[in-house]
Order: sequence, then C-alpha cells, then structure tokens
Amino acid sequence: MGGDQALAVYQELRIHPDATFDEVADRLELSAEERERCRGELAALGLTEAGEPAGSGAPAVVDPDVALLRLLRRERDRLQERLAATSRTHTALEALAGPFLQAGATPRAEVEVEIVDAPDRVLKSLAELAESVRTAAHFMHTGSVRREEMGGELDRDRRWAERGVRVRAMYSRRAASVPEMAQHLEERAAVGVEIRLSSVVPMNMVLADENFAMLPTDPYEPSSPSILARGPGLVRSYVALYEYCWTAAAPYGQEDPAEKGCDGLSEQQRTALLMLASGIKDEQIARNLGVSLRTVSRLLSEVMQELGAASRFEAGVKAARLGLLDSEGNDRGL
Repeated sequence: MGGDQALAVYQELRIHPDATFDEVADRLELSAEERERCRGELAALGLTEAGEPAGSGAPAVVDPDVALLRLLRRERDRLQERLAATSRTHTALEALAGPFLQAGATPRAEVEVEIVDAPDRVLKSLAELAESVRTAAHFMHTGSVRREEMGGELDRDRRWAERGVRVRAMYSRRAASVPEMAQHLEERAAVGVEIRLSSVVPMNMVLADENFAMLPTDPYEPSSPSILARGPGLVRSYVALYEYCWTAAAPYGQEDPAEKGCDGLSEQQRTALLMLASGIKDEQIARNLGVSLRTVSRLLSEVMQELGAASRFEAGVKAARLGLLDSEGNDRGL
C-alpha cells in the first residue's frame, strides 16, 4: 500500500481533477499491471471512490484527511459488530446452560457453564478465584468500583503480586475521571496491576488462567444474573475478545490530557464535527446548519481548540478515541 507509483497517480489526479485514471496512467507510462495495482491501492486506502471501472470518467478523488476519518469509522463499526456478536453469544450460552448441558451434550470435564443469580454465590466464586488463580487474571469494568470494595481489591492485588500473577484491568475513561476512582487506580498501578482506559467498555468481565470466565447474561444490564464458565474450550473465546478490547484501549498514565473532559462542545460544534467526520464538505455543512462558510470555519476551529488538535484530521482522531463519533455518543446528544 502507498507505493511511489500510486502516490504519483494520486498527485496527478488532484492536480488535474478532470483527467481520467487511464489518462493519468498513460501520462506516467504505467503498464496494465501497474495501473491496476495503483487503482486497487488508491481505492483500498479510500483516496478514490472504490469500484472505479477501467475506461470510465474522472474518478472521485478523496482528501487524505477525509479518507483516514472514514477508515477510523469503519474500524469502529467493525468493533461494534463484534460486540453485537458477543451479545448474541451470551444468549446462546444461557440456552446451553439449561437442558442441553444437563442432558450431557457437552462433557463436563471440558466445559462447565452455570447461570448464577445469587449475589453471595458470585462473591463466593470470586473469593475462590482469588485463591486458585495461578498465572493471570483479567478484569473489565464498565463503571466505578464501590468504595467498600476498594481495600479488599488492593489486598488481593498485593497477594497476587507476591505470587507472580499477572493482573490486568480495563476501565472506562468516564469512571476513571471520578477523583476517588483515580486515586484507586493509581494505588492499583503502584502494586503492579496493568491498567488501560477506553471510551467504550462493552461489559463487566472476569477471566482467569484461560479456564474461568464470569460475565453478565445481559451485557447492557450489569445487575443481571452472571454466567460462570469453566474450561479453556469456551473461555479462550472471551480471552480473545478481551485482547481485542485491550489493544484498542490506552495505557493508564499515557492518555493525552487534551483528550479528557471534552464535553464542552456546543450542540452546533458537535453537529459540525460529526458531519466533518462523515466526509461532508464545508459548503454542505454550512447548508445543513443554515450558517455561512465563515461560521463553519469558526465552529471547526473551536472544535480543534477544545480537543487540543492542530488539524481537522487530528480533531477527528481524538473525537473517535473519545467516543464522540459513536452511536452511544450520539444518544447523549453529540
């Protein structure tokens, strides 16, 4: 991707917007194989509209910042599809935990699943886990830890640290912005817990040794009954999901301060940001908002300043990281 020939073609198309792809390729003396490779590279990068047939008119050339923002949105959509698939898996697990497992359809030595709705049973399972985990424990939290649980969590972290257990914990940025939670995270990190923050944490989850998983039957209702799953054949799937979310999250202490607390955007600024991220030109943004081009320029400059961004593209990247472009953000009025 991004070879010298593709770059040369792209530059020519921008300089000569009325030229066809083949006219530019002829001017650069590209072979049939080279021009098809360049056509595919530019389409894959989103720098030209995909599916441009050979011999057609001038292709639609896309600005680099718009193309990159579109790639970011597609990646975000793929993550949302993955989370939706996980939700469907929970429904299947609940069915499997009923008559099918009881009938012996799955060997209990390999996979054990049960639905637990008693809080004391959940706490007992966590206590047993604290003593039995050998190599690694991974946590995913959608909200803050209750004050009365913080001390016990730190004591458990210290015991695990002494035994050489690797502990990872993922929290939402919103939860980490609470002063008491921020102090707790700092104390956990000092003990050796690896912590990351994300704009979107899909569900509460506990994983251990690739052999134990605890998660809610309904990812959108943390108080719903819990699924307790044992056996690597099933738990590894949840570990893979955790690793995917972990990779997308930001290491604790390394977040850009300019990305925090960016709720100061006005409704008009947020709308302009969303339209910009969707690839809409300034002229269309102005028509949609019923304002002048000068006002649109001012709005986007204010958005860049609020997000601490030096360019529109950087503003789009930071907005994506903060979740300002996702459907959840839109539901909050973004």
